[in-house]
Amino acid sequence: MERNVSSPLNMTTVPTQLLVNATGDINATVKPFSVFDGCDHQVEGILFDLTLQCINVFLGFPANVLVIAILIRNRKEPSTSDIFLGCLAAMDVYFSAMPPLSFLNLYLWHSKGVWSALKFSYGVKDTSGPLFLSCICLDRFVAVVFPIQFGQLKHIKYRLSLSVLVLCLTFAYSAAKTVGGLPNFEKVFTGEVLATFTWMVVCNMSILWVLKRSRGAGKDEMHPMKRKAFKMVLSILCIIVFNYLPPVALFPFEDFYSPDVFRCYVQPVGFAFLNVSSTIQPLVYLCRLEKAQFLSDGCVKKCCPCAAEENTKAPPAQNT
Repeated sequence: MERNVSSPLNMTTVPTQLLVNATGDINATVKPFSVFDGCDHQVEGILFDLTLQCINVFLGFPANVLVIAILIRNRKEPSTSDIFLGCLAAMDVYFSAMPPLSFLNLYLWHSKGVWSALKFSYGVKDTSGPLFLSCICLDRFVAVVFPIQFGQLKHIKYRLSLSVLVLCLTFAYSAAKTVGGLPNFEKVFTGEVLATFTWMVVCNMSILWVLKRSRGAGKDEMHPMKRKAFKMVLSILCIIVFNYLPPVALFPFEDFYSPDVFRCYVQPVGFAFLNVSSTIQPLVYLCRLEKAQFLSDGCVKKCCPCAAEENTKAPPAQNT
């Protein structure tokens, strides 16, 4: 009798103990939430990134707002790449407004919801910047290298469709980055930035080569407008190299770093150069303008003296 009674008790006790041990192991492996993403004792790289992002707050945000205002004002005589510039500026305005939330969440709120919103904004910057810049380079490439085909593709529907596609890819990537947990997800951005960097360099080098060869027969001097376009493309190429070369040079070698070093030092430093493009890109656009409608001549000369000097020498450019 005693054997028959004790046997069921033992059968129910053992699974209960196993269940307790299993839940204990699960709780032991779950990492507590950290706004530093596991870099609580290695914050130098993150702070370096946020320090450069502060430039976006004070310079990039108003510069991108000004770019959008100028594009809206010039909507009756738009350039073919204005829709790409407008989308890029809008995404940069959104991203440039996030650093204050980052600092508040790191040192005051420690909110998981805010951290998710910040990760979404990082995803927007990771994808929208390279892709919209690639679209701008594509537009300029076709205009210079294939002018006849460019004339046949001037309708806005092509650029609008491409912009919608880029926005869909951007928000899909951002949502996946926010959710997290996807295997080898970092390699998606590595592949993206490698492809877009290569494409932008090839496009701009091709444009420079065509403009260099476009001198008239027996002429040593390039046409003033072509010379201006040459300098503009060269400056854009330098910016692309400055902003995108660090992540291109660092991220493909992820396997050579320890996980902590890559996550806490390599990634933040690489992204820092990419993130500051939210300031550099609109400033370059504003300096290229013959006259900024919302700025006085004195302000233009102070902000962009080189551009102001060139604009007094060269005739106004026609939109393409």
